[in-house]
Amino acid sequence: MKLSPGKIPPNLLREVVFKNLGAERAEVVLGPSLGIDGAVIEVGSHSAIVSMDPITGAMERIGWLAVNVNANDVATFGVEPAFFFSCILLPKDAEKRTVEKICVQMNDAARELGISIAGGHCEVTPDLASPIVVGCMMGITERKKYVTASGAKSRDRLILTKSAGIEGTAILASDRENQLKEVLNAATLKSAKQFYKRISIVKDALTAFKTGGVHAMHDPTEGGIAGAIHEMADASKLGVKIQREKIRVEPETVKICEFYRIDPLQLIASGSLLVASEPASAEEIVKTLRKKRVHAEIIGEFLPSREKRLIIHENGKTGVLARPVTDQLWQALEHSPTP
Repeated sequence: MKLSPGKIPPNLLREVVFKNLGAERAEVVLGPSLGIDGAVIEVGSHSAIVSMDPITGAMERIGWLAVNVNANDVATFGVEPAFFFSCILLPKDAEKRTVEKICVQMNDAARELGISIAGGHCEVTPDLASPIVVGCMMGITERKKYVTASGAKSRDRLILTKSAGIEGTAILASDRENQLKEVLNAATLKSAKQFYKRISIVKDALTAFKTGGVHAMHDPTEGGIAGAIHEMADASKLGVKIQREKIRVEPETVKICEFYRIDPLQLIASGSLLVASEPASAEEIVKTLRKKRVHAEIIGEFLPSREKRLIIHENGKTGVLARPVTDQLWQALEHSPTP
């Protein structure tokens, strides 16, 4: 079985990964499972939230992304990220300036979020084509004072913050600048590169959680908005119905996706947040987020039948919400369309 780039398929996780998890420990109250952003380990009167993610498809801001993407995972539990560990893998013949660039980026990102870089590892690894940074983030909260991506309930409203394809837009604008400048004007390209500044969802998640009525949260990464919605529905054993017209796609993202002929809903989307809220609280959560200058919209609701994964298109027709096989970023990076 040949695997595609990106996350491995859910069936392989169930058949192989989740069957090989070592010894059972009573402290691990939430371990690996579909759609869940991290683990929960109980220690005394507190719960430790731990997440891990690699940065593999972005060169320009790899260290900065490593901190922010992992911080996002912890924040989706409604918990403030606090401690970061990194594993920096460098290609042969890497230079000091590469190490310095990655570490300075991690330092800047961590300071901005109040996170301590508590440890890690750095090495030159044979056969790598470019650097990889694997991050691990931890946050501490009072015991059981958190939510998970599996907590959505039937008829919960689904809220999306910001827009689709934020991280993918920033990566492509930065790493494929020479290609894109042939079809995008300088102002549009510069704006797209600045999407990196939108990638943190720590404020989004903590604001929503503190407002109340939140049952579950999940941040879209590989597979984009569409993939994350499926993951959230999988974890909660529910179906879902969304309205395409409610999902914001910025003009920069539209233009880049049109150029590469990719779907913005399946483009890596760190920077946006999905929130499952009890119906009575959804409007208040949206209002509070907007007061914090975070765009938010109710884009759909969860359904009792887990078999129903629906999307209502702009023309009013109802279809099946596509489940990404691989992130559209890889398709864009592997192909060089001519304008």
